[in-house]
Amino acid sequence: MADREEKAHEGECHGGPDAEATETTLALSGDAGCIAEARRRAAAFLTLDRAGHRSRVSERFVGLAELVVSELVTNACKYAPGPILVRLRLFAEAVEVEVWDSSPVLPAARRADPARVGQHGLEIVKAVAADLAVLRESVGKRVVARIPLEPGPPADGP
Repeated sequence: MADREEKAHEGECHGGPDAEATETTLALSGDAGCIAEARRRAAAFLTLDRAGHRSRVSERFVGLAELVVSELVTNACKYAPGPILVRLRLFAEAVEVEVWDSSPVLPAARRADPARVGQHGLEIVKAVAADLAVLRESVGKRVVARIPLEPGPPADGP
């Protein structure tokens, strides 16, 4: 897979069949260094547009996207042997972070427990993302999180 594949993509995403996205796919080794590499490359993708100019994505949003990438790639490194694929799709109103790994075991967020040390990754992703899907594949699984570019109303708000 190419290091940085960007293209307009007609999508199965939340935007429907007419939604266009710029996307990149990262092929990662699955070793410990790939988590930092995934964060760095996600930030670079979201920060610069195709022409290499500063993009419209805010610094705050880039930080949120890096957090989601970090949590999902960390889970893949920790629980699945081998390579990891990360696909980032930037739509007009959201970014989609998709992580594939070779493990067939589907993750589930655990109940909040402030005394628990670790294993809060999916809780964090669910708090940041508008949508989270876990999809079983013929080999492994895909975890897809959609993060809106503009924050919405609080979930418990009016």
